Amino acid sequence: MGTGSGSRKLLEGRLMGMDGHGRKLGGTVERFLMELSDAELLALDLDQFCTNREGPEPCEGNDDHTSSRSTEACCTSQGTADATCSGNEQSSNQPSGSEHESDPLSEGSSTKRRKRDGRIPLERFGRKHLSVTDLSRQAWCEQQVVYGMELPHIQQLREEVPVVKAGSSIHLARELEVHGIVPINVESREDSWAVKILNLLSMIQFLQAGERVRELPVFGEMEGIFLVGVIDELRYNSNGELELCELKTRGQRTYPSAAQRKSHHLQVSVYKLLFEAMMKGQLNKDTITHHLHLRTEHPFGSEVMVYAQNMGFTINTFGDLLDLMLLNLTYSEIPNVDTMKIEYCYQADASVIGTEVVCFEEEWIKSELKHYCSFWKGQREAKGVDIEEAWKCRSCDFGDICEWRKSKAEEAAQNNRANQSK
Repeated sequence: MGTGSGSRKLLEGRLMGMDGHGRKLGGTVERFLMELSDAELLALDLDQFCTNREGPEPCEGNDDHTSSRSTEACCTSQGTADATCSGNEQSSNQPSGSEHESDPLSEGSSTKRRKRDGRIPLERFGRKHLSVTDLSRQAWCEQQVVYGMELPHIQQLREEVPVVKAGSSIHLARELEVHGIVPINVESREDSWAVKILNLLSMIQFLQAGERVRELPVFGEMEGIFLVGVIDELRYNSNGELELCELKTRGQRTYPSAAQRKSHHLQVSVYKLLFEAMMKGQLNKDTITHHLHLRTEHPFGSEVMVYAQNMGFTINTFGDLLDLMLLNLTYSEIPNVDTMKIEYCYQADASVIGTEVVCFEEEWIKSELKHYCSFWKGQREAKGVDIEEAWKCRSCDFGDICEWRKSKAEEAAQNNRANQSK
């Protein structure tokens, strides 16, 4: 995908593709896009939609990295920036080639296949890290997340999605109030992460000066898994308190359902945890390179070097940049997030539907994190929706093949027969 206004034209509308078995695959993707903030859409541009059609991603320690170039977006004006990957660089979230070689539905039930595969889900789906969006989607339906990864047709549809206008244009207008956007060509995964980190360093300076920033990258390890996200906006209110603000665009002039709002609350709460851990200097260099498979001695591409020099940084390798980032984070004087807000806007005319203040419940969010991450670590099987939320299944593209739904239907039928026999 392109940068600037082009990079904001992402993933909207109903995708009316068909899977290999004649079923329409649209509703899941449509709801997925509807419930994402525009910041998360940009994060997905980096974490979900980059593929390497020429070959596998270079491994850590392999100097023969791909020669194809991709593009990162950085910002002008105040110097703040957001990183958006496109081109041929492969995402760490792209499933491995073996996931695409055969039709997964032709090899028996997905449960049996998972049991035959001894790898944990994080490895089975070729993930180095998770996005905060992954967790928020789990809060809607975990089983749906699994089917979306097991069926390669979903990924193919996402790679061929139509250009988006609604929602993204609202977000872009707000972003341009703070800074402009210019492209930077990157030549490796280290380059992509370098631009992200340079953007973060720039934003730290402006937060320390009491100014607002947008598209602030956050990342870190929680429950043994590396999480990555993008905060829509950080700003100070009239009392000098730091506010975390998330923009959600809606196709209807209404607030979302309670189930949808739960996933939104999870999202902003995880952002708060990640951001504050970073500002407290809790990031670890070895943790970053281990999870992301990045090479500390790898030199930067020419445009990344120029970008760093223009920001006043003298760095030669990715390891140098990590040391610089950790030093800045350790000595930053940025306060904790006092308030979390979610603003809902109507896509048709950009009017504000309303703003919800989210209460941070530390015990709840840590319990949720532990639960959702336990699936990725192979400590439990995926869980579908409870019977009270079976209404979600009516609009799910995987309803016809969902083993969880079938098992719950059989369980309900058995209970009915047992009650009738009494």
